[in-house]
Amino acid sequence: MILAAGAGTRLRPLTDTIPKPMLPIAGEPLLAHTLRWLQAAGIREIALNLHHLPQVIRQGLGDGAHWGVRLRYSEEAELRGTAGALLPLRDFFDQSFVVVYGDLLLNLDLTTLIDTHRARGSMLTIALKTTQQPQSQGMVEFDASGRVVRFVEKPRVWPADHPWANAGVYVVEPDVLRFIPADRPSDWGFDIIPGLIAANAPVYACLPPGQVVDIGTLAVYEQIKDRGL
Repeated sequence: MILAAGAGTRLRPLTDTIPKPMLPIAGEPLLAHTLRWLQAAGIREIALNLHHLPQVIRQGLGDGAHWGVRLRYSEEAELRGTAGALLPLRDFFDQSFVVVYGDLLLNLDLTTLIDTHRARGSMLTIALKTTQQPQSQGMVEFDASGRVVRFVEKPRVWPADHPWANAGVYVVEPDVLRFIPADRPSDWGFDIIPGLIAANAPVYACLPPGQVVDIGTLAVYEQIKDRGL
């Protein structure tokens, strides 16, 4: 599942006419890089939720055959949140699946992340990155086994010796869907992950090799748009 519904307000005026996930990076749309990354890890069936300028994404990616994948689109008249977006596609998630935020340029080792998820018997595995700006990130604390014991979205205060942040990639089991409320929008960081931890569900963290860049601001986009990773 690629989360691709956001309006990208911090990237205006670029996103007035182009959805953030379709902004060009090294000569092709950001989502093209993401599709190629997923396909390289053996993923062939991919869903995307759409809201802002959905026709641009549909026209740009088509059915996904150019990248060796098959795409399924879910348009949202009103935003359902990063987790709520999965519920209209409930029938699609009949086995372990990956969720990735659509505004990321990344080359993380997805195979390592999936293998770690399976080996630990995890219900949800969070890919990690390190950060020096915890106030703008979803911050993760985990024990010696890698099990997540605390997750705080954009904390006002966070210990300096715990620099691990949510990288925006999850491996998820279908059972997680029952934790997503059907009657309101919901977010992975604010709602679902803390709820799973509170319910003592097996949530683990993994720091896979590779890079991840959030292109959410004009400054970052200008740095990365011509060269990619």
